[in-house]
Amino acid sequence: MQSKHPIDSITTLTDLVLPGETNPLDNLFGGELLARMDRASSIAARRHCNRIVVTASVNHVVFSKAVPVGSVLTIEAKVSRAFKSSMEIFVDVWMEDRESGERTKVNEGIYTFVAVDRTGAPVRVPELIPQTDLEKERYAGALRRKQLSLVLSKKMDPHDATELKALFT
Repeated sequence: MQSKHPIDSITTLTDLVLPGETNPLDNLFGGELLARMDRASSIAARRHCNRIVVTASVNHVVFSKAVPVGSVLTIEAKVSRAFKSSMEIFVDVWMEDRESGERTKVNEGIYTFVAVDRTGAPVRVPELIPQTDLEKERYAGALRRKQLSLVLSKKMDPHDATELKALFT
């Protein structure tokens, strides 16, 4: 199986925030944004492994800034790490200023997807080789996040979480 780079999975979705997608304050519903982020992440995961992918978890979401009706949103997703059958996808959300066109980061999230066959059984995914400094940082962080999740769900003994222990020694 041929290894891939994060750039091979990059997915960019740009869309307008419409009135029917907003809350009483005329800002985009958080759930609507999560759905858009999930779609972009699923495309990125599929591009990485060329298989059917399913959302395993939404690991982290930060709503940094409200997104008003009429805003142009750009969602950028790409694989940050590949494990045996799962992939971590890092998502950045940008809003364009209506007058200047300047982009501001308004949200970010981390999703986990699992590649499956037609019966729903997990299948192996290609190795990921990060290239840029940011990709390398996110790649390293992905293993710590995975170990933390496994420890919290009691699927890993804390003493075996070597990447987490390294943070404190």
